[in-house]
Amino acid sequence: MVLTRSVLGRSSRLLSPASPMARGLTTSRAALSDALFVHRNTSDNNPSVKFTFSKENAARADQIISRYPSEWKKAAILPLLDLGQRQLGWTSISVMNEVARLVDVPPMRVYECATFYTMFNREKVGKYFLQLCTTTPCQLCGADTILETLKKELGVTPGHTTDDGVFTLVEVECAGACVNAPVLAVNDDYYEDLTPSTTVKLIEALRKGERPTPGPVSGRASCEPLNGGLTSLKSEPWKAGDFVRADL
Repeated sequence: MVLTRSVLGRSSRLLSPASPMARGLTTSRAALSDALFVHRNTSDNNPSVKFTFSKENAARADQIISRYPSEWKKAAILPLLDLGQRQLGWTSISVMNEVARLVDVPPMRVYECATFYTMFNREKVGKYFLQLCTTTPCQLCGADTILETLKKELGVTPGHTTDDGVFTLVEVECAGACVNAPVLAVNDDYYEDLTPSTTVKLIEALRKGERPTPGPVSGRASCEPLNGGLTSLKSEPWKAGDFVRADL
C-alpha cells in the first residue's frame, strides 16, 4: 500500500505530540423539576402581605423559644416554621420573615431552612396534602399503580392541585413505613397497605369530609405479618448457658 504525501502529512499531524488530543464527552439529560426553588413575588406571597401568629400560637411560639438559651434562639427556627405553616396552611415569605424577627436572625437564615426541608410548602397546597412514597420498597409493592390510580381519580399529576383546591398530590422519597408499603400520607396521617380499590375509597371518604382511621387498610393492626403468624422466632428461645461448657 502506497501512502500519498497528503495522507502522510495528515497522519503525522494527528500523531504529533504537540497536537492536543480531543476526547468525546457524553452527558446525561439534565433532570428538570417543575418546582421553583427561588422566591418570586406574587399577589398573595410577597413581604407586603403581613403574617402574625394568632394569640394562641403566639403563646406557643414563646414556649418553643423558651426551650433554648437566649443566645441560641435560632434553634427554634424549624418548629416555628412548622407552627406558621400549620396556621396559614403553607410557608409564605411573610411567615419566614416573622420567624426571623422572633429569633433575631437575618431573614436569609430562615430562607435557607425553608428551602432546604421539603416539609415546608412554599406554595399553597390543597386542603388534603397527599404525599405518595415511590421509593424502591413502595415501588416493589405497587406504588406505581397507586400513583396511576391517584392521577386518574384526581385528574392531576404530581406537583399539582385539583381545580377545587381540595387535593394536592406529590411524590416523596421514603416515608419510613416500608414494612407496610405502599403508603400515602394525607396531611399528618399515614394510610398503608394500599391497593387501587382502597385508594379510591380513601379519596371518596376525604371528598365527603370524613377522616378514615389512619394506619394499615389491610386489616392488620400495625406491622405484624399479613398471614397472622410468626415468620421468625418460632423455636424455643435460647437460655443462659445453652452454649457454655458444663464444667464452666
